[in-house]
Amino acid sequence: MRRTNVPNESGLSDFLDPEWISRTLRHWLSPRRIWLLVIGVAGLWLLSGVYMVGPGEQGLVLTFGRLTGEPRQSGLHYRLPSPIQSKFVVDTARVRTAEIGYLTEAGGQNVVLEEAQMLTGDENMVVVQLFIQYLVQDPVAYTFHVKNADAVLKASAEIALRSAVGQNTIDFTMTEGRVQAQEQVKMLLQALLDKYRTGLLVTETRLLAVDPPSEVRDAFHDVVRAFEDRERLVKESEGYAEQVVPAARGEAAQMVLEAEAYREQRLIRAEGDAARFLALLAEYLKSPDVMRERLYLESIERILAGADIFVLDTGSGGVLPFLPLTDLTPPAAPVIVPTEPAPAP
Repeated sequence: MRRTNVPNESGLSDFLDPEWISRTLRHWLSPRRIWLLVIGVAGLWLLSGVYMVGPGEQGLVLTFGRLTGEPRQSGLHYRLPSPIQSKFVVDTARVRTAEIGYLTEAGGQNVVLEEAQMLTGDENMVVVQLFIQYLVQDPVAYTFHVKNADAVLKASAEIALRSAVGQNTIDFTMTEGRVQAQEQVKMLLQALLDKYRTGLLVTETRLLAVDPPSEVRDAFHDVVRAFEDRERLVKESEGYAEQVVPAARGEAAQMVLEAEAYREQRLIRAEGDAARFLALLAEYLKSPDVMRERLYLESIERILAGADIFVLDTGSGGVLPFLPLTDLTPPAAPVIVPTEPAPAP
């Protein structure tokens, strides 16, 4: 029995025209368009081999997984697209940092880690924090010889730090041996990195903190301050010695020079007096009487230059030669000069 009250159902041909589909496929899948599509895809594939190496970077190119050629310097370069060739760009100018014994949080606070606790050579516990700066020296070794060079550096730094701290006492490491411990860590760390062929170069190692455990920290800080006071007093005494000793040496040198000058002066004067005596002797030998008279007169003139001279009569007797003549001499009367009267007007 046929159903007459059901509407006619539309077939698939009402929505998709087979002829229209055939025309569209023939239009888009024409040989010309297929070649254009292939050429476009091939061009994009070839252009994907262009890459840039920035300043301070070096590029490495691998052909089927094997390193080929020298490292590329900064600039625009080309390599065959993947999977034929692949490239790695390594930044060799950027200064990288590593933290041992602590972790810097976003707020700038340092969180001390458990790895910071170490044992010194005199069997004391100490908390050490180490900051490291390093560069990539060999990009080939950094990329291919180790799996994770940065992780290897952190592990090697912890080994070098524990070795340097374990060779010294806690007092030495906390005070005057701090710089020496830093240099020991740097040398040991670089030796390990070279041995593992990581291609890294350590530029600086700095001990940020070398402290005893919190339970005895105050006592150790008192010891450190005592060492610092001792060093300060020693430096002050050395400075005072450096100030006094040169002054004393200068005074001694001045006294020596004055003595030498006095000696030279006395020698020259003695030589002059001797030469003068010899000259007088030569003149005396020529005419002894005249020279004797002359010397006598010169001596008397020099001796009696400031004396009062009284001429006495040798025939008079009495006590006159023994009297104080200077007291008996009357003072000279003042001389009065008469003045003429003024003329009358």
